Amino acid sequence: MRVVIAGAGIAGLTAALSLHAAGITDVTVREAVRELHPLGVGINILPHAIRELIELGLGERLASIGVATADLTFLTSRGQRIWSEPRGLDAGYLWPQYSIHRGRLQLMLLEAVRERLGPQAVVLGSPVTGLDHDADLLVGADGIRSGVRQALFPGEGEPLPGGDVLWRGTTYARPFMTGRSMLMVGDSTQKLVIYPIAPPGDDGTQLINWAVQRAARVDGVPRGDWNQPVSVQKVLPHVDGWHCDELDVRALIAGAHQVLEYPLVDRDPLPYWSTPTVTLMGDAAHPMYPTGSNGGTQAVIDARVLAYALANGLGLEFYEEQRRPVTNGVVLANRGDGPEVILRLTHERAPDGFADIEDVMPLAEREEIALRYKKLAGFEPATLNARRSWSVHPPEP
Repeated sequence: MRVVIAGAGIAGLTAALSLHAAGITDVTVREAVRELHPLGVGINILPHAIRELIELGLGERLASIGVATADLTFLTSRGQRIWSEPRGLDAGYLWPQYSIHRGRLQLMLLEAVRERLGPQAVVLGSPVTGLDHDADLLVGADGIRSGVRQALFPGEGEPLPGGDVLWRGTTYARPFMTGRSMLMVGDSTQKLVIYPIAPPGDDGTQLINWAVQRAARVDGVPRGDWNQPVSVQKVLPHVDGWHCDELDVRALIAGAHQVLEYPLVDRDPLPYWSTPTVTLMGDAAHPMYPTGSNGGTQAVIDARVLAYALANGLGLEFYEEQRRPVTNGVVLANRGDGPEVILRLTHERAPDGFADIEDVMPLAEREEIALRYKKLAGFEPATLNARRSWSVHPPEP
């Protein structure tokens, strides 16, 4: 079986590795850009996807370039603690959660593909246009503006703007809290996420990723345009007055060595992803708001399930049955803030702060919000730990 994959991002490269591990070795990844660089900022990969990457034999490489996330804390913009929970191994998963630089993850996957499938397996400067291809299967893993998706659904148009703007940046700073912590800070109009994406260096600092989401249109953000470098001065006014005992938010953002501006966009769920010789995965299939750390995570799982389906003769029907309902649910849940709805609800109920969070949102409600999203996205600990492997040849226990 010959497979052509459009796109050398996280989805496409993981698909190549997964197909190869499943015994499908005639695989070519075609990428439009002529040279891949470690672009972007931070990304979180949740335990159900880290499981898949470890089963592909990438565990040591991940550990060397990422931070094993230990805990997640939600704070109001006044710095009052709403909810904390352990993450990864500390939460009882059999696999960690990693915070990592997106570009470094992509280049690690690229290196593994070239090692295992050969240097010829990834062809740069070779965009896939339309559905014409010399293969038994074309996999569209070419992102939110996928040419393969456009060929399947020519009337769909541009990605859908959500009305929010995101500023993402990275700053070298001293570790905060455990050095492996994530913070979610916000209210009903804006939020801030902060987490480290590299181990501390010799100078005692580590690369910390942050993202500010503002729930209002900001002039000058073109529809569908993103990755635009901007001055940090554009972001600082939006965090004035925010308080956080765990770290100095304003100083962290002011110290950024790069700031990128993105509009918040996604697409409506599709009625199908596949024809007999074409399918979609990752952002080409289900672009979603960057809520709940599920974009890259779901792309990795797509790749593994596709390889499992093809190697076991189950076809694209099985792949869609397993993946499309889950990812459609995550897309829609993320439009409603996903697990971060806890920030909005707290602010709506106690806009001036609170003396005791139990009076605003009882522990049972906070636990239910967190668990509901984990179940929806497929990473409730007990279920994940017990489910079968997507490896065609499962690793030894």
